[in-house]
Amino acid sequence: MARLVPLAPFPPNLYAPDMTQHERLLIIDFGSQVTQLIARRLRELKVYCEIHPYQRVDDAFLAAFKPKAVILSGGPDSVTRDGSPRAPDSLWTAGLPVLGICYGQQTMMQQLGGLVESGHGTAEFGRAMVAPAAARLPLLEGWFEVGPEQVWMSHGDHVSRLAPGFSVYGTSPNAPFAVTADEARRFYAVQFHPEVHHTPKGARLYENFVKMAGFKGDWTMGAYREDAIAAIRKQVGEARVLCALSGGVDSTVAAKLIHEAVGDRLTCVFVDHGLLRLNEGEEVTAMFRDHMNLPVIAVDASEKFLGALEGVSDPEVKRKTIGRLFIEVFEEEARKMGGAQFLAQGTLYPDVIESVSFSGGPSVTIKSHHNVGGLPEKMGMKLVEPLRELFKDEVRALGRELGIPERFIGRHPFPGPGLAIRCPGEITREKLEILRRADAVYIDQIRKHGLYDAIWQAFAAILPMRTVGVMGDGRTYDYAVGLRAVTSVDGMTADFYPYTPEFLGETATRIINEVKGVNRVFYDVTSKPPGTIELE
Repeated sequence: MARLVPLAPFPPNLYAPDMTQHERLLIIDFGSQVTQLIARRLRELKVYCEIHPYQRVDDAFLAAFKPKAVILSGGPDSVTRDGSPRAPDSLWTAGLPVLGICYGQQTMMQQLGGLVESGHGTAEFGRAMVAPAAARLPLLEGWFEVGPEQVWMSHGDHVSRLAPGFSVYGTSPNAPFAVTADEARRFYAVQFHPEVHHTPKGARLYENFVKMAGFKGDWTMGAYREDAIAAIRKQVGEARVLCALSGGVDSTVAAKLIHEAVGDRLTCVFVDHGLLRLNEGEEVTAMFRDHMNLPVIAVDASEKFLGALEGVSDPEVKRKTIGRLFIEVFEEEARKMGGAQFLAQGTLYPDVIESVSFSGGPSVTIKSHHNVGGLPEKMGMKLVEPLRELFKDEVRALGRELGIPERFIGRHPFPGPGLAIRCPGEITREKLEILRRADAVYIDQIRKHGLYDAIWQAFAAILPMRTVGVMGDGRTYDYAVGLRAVTSVDGMTADFYPYTPEFLGETATRIINEVKGVNRVFYDVTSKPPGTIELE
């Protein structure tokens, strides 16, 4: 088997647009599962930021990165444990504004001469109310206008003594130092998580912080477009580029952006892996040829993929098998066209975050994404990933900047592994056909009721079970279908869409009546977290 050359997501892609010309904020990640939400809050404020794990951020890294401000994330460890994560010592003498959140507050206190303790009945998990202290703080501008503010707490340890120079500006029942600051050194710290929506005024706190740090807000999709095109041209030169096209928003925007950069040296390849939705292949190729004016080669590789997936039920094996076969197909197409030096993908920042556990770090791999991890050495191609630093909503904004029609930009996400991860357990052609038809009925229902644009992503899944039913006075023993619909901003967190019972009843009736092989329908009301949007 060919050895994979890993692509470390931190620091970002070597050939990504040069962000050193923009104001940059550094987020030092101590392993919180919601660190990405900090980045989202800042990007919404037009502040460019990058997340880097604490073990990579040493004094040399900090000096080279040249951030305008630093945020220390939360994390699962305890600063009372020997060897627990710390911020680099040079941070405290760099003259930068620093905001510590939860664990970030605790390591700030511990490193600067305060004290953090465990237990003693001061843990807080969930909603809490923070009341103002006597003094006012610019970080909390807009807070406490009508009394205490709701926040989201998640801590077992607590600060029991402030570091020298710090004062208290907010308290909660179990966190007497819920908001602290040393204004002279521009060090700020909160015990709660302002990045989650359960802290209603959390966005205002971040807005105040970047304003106090002097950010002008120069991060726009217009600027990114220019930077990305320049970076692609610098990386590719006069070489040819093969673009892995799925027809989804990410690969569509990537293809359009790269086409602007290299013109007819781009060839798009759309692979039908036998795991597409009903009529997906015809619709995608027609869309690009008739509306996008991009060259597309359609490849039917369904037998290759379905043959390799026969008998496979483990979701990670499914994903990795599909990723390997995609590479083989692209390699073959590159040979047919006389060679291509680069392979383009629509990899996003959340793909990288979910796929990679920092080496020796506190975070975990959620699931592998087929477009993260590198290329086989024998393939002789390099990756072009111009969207690698973007979240999904930023990709849509970039697509609008590129002039892509809204009906394409607004399409629900569709995963690269396709229906393979919407078919838990073993994949069969029979189950895929049932799933295609059930999904088509479901999406038709959503459009019919005018709900498509209100939903981030909706799909049907065929469950690994059969159930007894009664149809036409006879016994049935058929498959169950699960329906999923979520609302989200960036795909990092999501809530289930609150359909009416009438809609669910009507949809279930249509699926059972119109799709042979289904006799039961479920609706998934799991949020993300604890679930993921896709089932596998």
